[in-house]
Amino acid sequence: MGCLGNIIWFIFGGFAGGLAWLLAGVLWCITIVGIPIGLQCFKLAGLSFWPFGKRVVYSTSTSSFLVNILWLVISGFWLAVGHCISGIILCVTIIGIPFGMQSFKLAKLALMPFGAQVVSTNSVYME
Repeated sequence: MGCLGNIIWFIFGGFAGGLAWLLAGVLWCITIVGIPIGLQCFKLAGLSFWPFGKRVVYSTSTSSFLVNILWLVISGFWLAVGHCISGIILCVTIIGIPFGMQSFKLAKLALMPFGAQVVSTNSVYME
């Protein structure tokens, strides 16, 4: 079911969301200081293209908190707004609710992407 969900997601919203993450990554990589942030954007673009079968695990670190604040002010807010709007539109129909939930997962990730790890739902994650 995850493969079919990913294909439908890609057609009806994942492509646009993934492109937004790629654009943010390219813009961050223009500066030398922003390259680590841009690389994280590229990793999360993959999640935005194909979110089914994956989950996000957050860690608590002071350095990731500081980078998350910088990210939120410059790029994160607008990505989160886009994913929230997409999620609301997708949740209008009963069939779209699982896709809307994926969009809300990506909106939360857009607010705090640093210190987050994307893992497969089949794998066991131990902190």
